[in-house]
Amino acid sequence: MPDRPDTEATGQAGSDAAASASGDVPAVEELLDLAVTRLGGARRDGQRTMARAVTDAIEGSEHLVVQAGTGTGKSLGYLVPAVRHAVATDERVVVSTATLALQRQVITRDLPLVADAVADRLPRPASIALLKGWHNYLCVHKIAGGYPADEPTLFDLPGEAAGAADHPSARGGTSMAALGEQVVRLREWAGETPTGDRDDLVPGVSDKAWRQVSVTALECLGQRCPLLAECFPERARAAAREADVVVTNHAMLGIAAMGSPGVLPEHDVLVVDEAHELADRVTAAATVDLSVPAIESAARLARRHGGVTTDALDAASAAFGTVVGSLPAERFPDGLPDAARSAVAAVRDAAREVLSTLKPETGVTKPAQPDTGLKMAQSTMLQLFEVAERMAADPTGHDVLWCSRPGEGGWSGDRFGDGASRLHAAPLGVAGLIRTHLLAERTGVFTSATLALGGSFDAVARTFGLGPAPTAGADGGDTDAPRWRGLDVGSPFDYPRQGILYVAKRLPTPGREASTEHQLDEIAALVEAAGGRTLGLFSSRRAAVAAAEAMRERLDVPILCQGDDQLPTLVREFAEDPATCLFGTLSLWQGVDVPGPSCQLVLIDRIPFPRPDDPVKSARARAVEAAGGNGFMQVSATHAALLLAQGAGRLVRSTADRGVVAVLDPRLVTARYGSFLTRSMPGFWQTTDRDVATAALRRLAALG
Repeated sequence: MPDRPDTEATGQAGSDAAASASGDVPAVEELLDLAVTRLGGARRDGQRTMARAVTDAIEGSEHLVVQAGTGTGKSLGYLVPAVRHAVATDERVVVSTATLALQRQVITRDLPLVADAVADRLPRPASIALLKGWHNYLCVHKIAGGYPADEPTLFDLPGEAAGAADHPSARGGTSMAALGEQVVRLREWAGETPTGDRDDLVPGVSDKAWRQVSVTALECLGQRCPLLAECFPERARAAAREADVVVTNHAMLGIAAMGSPGVLPEHDVLVVDEAHELADRVTAAATVDLSVPAIESAARLARRHGGVTTDALDAASAAFGTVVGSLPAERFPDGLPDAARSAVAAVRDAAREVLSTLKPETGVTKPAQPDTGLKMAQSTMLQLFEVAERMAADPTGHDVLWCSRPGEGGWSGDRFGDGASRLHAAPLGVAGLIRTHLLAERTGVFTSATLALGGSFDAVARTFGLGPAPTAGADGGDTDAPRWRGLDVGSPFDYPRQGILYVAKRLPTPGREASTEHQLDEIAALVEAAGGRTLGLFSSRRAAVAAAEAMRERLDVPILCQGDDQLPTLVREFAEDPATCLFGTLSLWQGVDVPGPSCQLVLIDRIPFPRPDDPVKSARARAVEAAGGNGFMQVSATHAALLLAQGAGRLVRSTADRGVVAVLDPRLVTARYGSFLTRSMPGFWQTTDRDVATAALRRLAALG
């Protein structure tokens, strides 16, 4: 852990001042006990330490980075202080999560329970609200026929629709008949739902169907909408402006971090749960792309709903297509090549011209009923212009620019499904955005089960814009750096007794191939010893599929592989049958919670370093090296450490769990950086002897 300044005195002083200002407010420990009792739980020392630390951080205006291991009960560890502070001081608290599962848990169970349990001991009951991006709600005006029928669109607001592809109902194709049935069901549901929130619709619908009944923030008519009084997103925002505690998600934080005003209600405290994902979510929200289909879509909307000609934009689109089609699928460290920059600039200029034409003439009275088709055309053209303007700007070093081409693997895969080459732009770093737009004039609390990488909080704190931890008694340094504290409240689990970390030291270092015969032999021996009961975490889909196919031939246990069905279905089948194995990639490394005998072996095929062709990670490593740092350790090793910590954390989910984490990459014990990675993982007992690991697995399997 990093050395830290003594903040106990300042924290206590802040506590006394706040208590004096707010009257006789009970101590946070007393309120926590009430909430835990209401939940039917027991006292947890780590949870109490966390609650006290969160309270001190808020009252002392000091940012807190707190690692709370699985089983700590961290949700109550920050929700009780949040409710206490908000009610006692009338200062709003915003709580953000990365996953839908945790968001549902917080807003439907944990937060209402806390608010109710402590209500009698606070000056008044706490009010709570849920806030999501515009696209997550039904648009009553669109359902009533107020918008023209949608064409396939290639532009979505960064962040607002970023989570759509991750939505449980978004997977798989949708036939026209099924699409029609889903839209009919949505229209019926619109007359019943009190929230209009997509996540309240069970079972869900496809993205195509949802697009028929929702709009983005830019497409919304705002105060000119004739059905404003019935607007679901406006209701959600009005409730958030009045609530004491508002629950939102990292995608919304990403939009706010880009400087968009009014995305979040005014607040004094920001609590970020699943904080290890924040930087990536902000990066995703700030990443844009440009392609011929996107330009053509914007032009088509302008002609159809704006009645304008797009000859210049059509010509710019054709020229852009020729240029981008000839570019290599790679990153451009010195900015776009001259020909590409000129082509993008032409798109920018033509889009600006069309956008100007789409605007109503000055002095002309606006019609009583707004033209929603025109609004859609304007919003899409504005997005096109802003993307092209950003890419065409002189290189400042603030953005990472690259080209992707379909069918060439890596970052060039055709995930958009239209076969088009694309230019992309992503921020080189987001720490400044987080520090400026999310933390300025407010207190931030960042928490997760995995934040201390290699035994230090510095790496993750740097991504939050906090910088290295100050050293007690040290002078100098960045006097403008925010004050923060790092704290590990531990875990109720006895990791050395509950788990073994086995590293296959005798295997060759993994190469470019998906799986080697040596590695497949190792997997077979371990899975056979475990009697199934295996969660296989692989670095690529190709490796997961290869291992699954090989094990189906070699072993007599059910093998599920990511892609066989929707992920929640696969996880449920894995949890219900202890003999079953589940193999997959990144989606399984985080968030899978299967306690009990179904998961007694976690396989990790290799250290999950970022791909060498990852344009953003490679650019960030280069920037660190240019500043005199170690790009590999600060970017690649930190990325791997975080994923290893998350992946290994799938093994022990309760005090009764036992098992083995097997890493089939000898570099974890042979490379110099190996100790940094293992220090980031749960403190399992370690061995490089396969016989020890398989013997332990057989004993566990025999116990059933």
